[in-house]
Amino acid sequence: MGAEFLFMDDNARPRRANIVGECFQSEDITRMDWPAYSPDLNPIEDVWDMLGRRIAARQLPSTFQPEHRRALLDEWCNIPQNQIDNLILSMPMLCKTGIAPFGRHTPY
Repeated sequence: MGAEFLFMDDNARPRRANIVGECFQSEDITRMDWPAYSPDLNPIEDVWDMLGRRIAARQLPSTFQPEHRRALLDEWCNIPQNQIDNLILSMPMLCKTGIAPFGRHTPY
């Protein structure tokens, strides 16, 4: 990853387990400081939401797992790159919006 790599997580308990910390330490991975009341700014959350909406629009039968797998892969590949680019480009604004209320409620 390189010396400039910084791991971003949201302080969720599974990602703060001792075994995870030991793994990060053994791999020399530095974690970003993350305030307890910070909003989730990771753009992947928005991508998961896009994917979920696209899958829901397909109205798949609830019991046929291979069909669900194919649908997930198809929809993942069909998310327009410009939508992902827009999420990435929105990060500076989101960071400013998240910093302004000192990690409390954000207006979005």
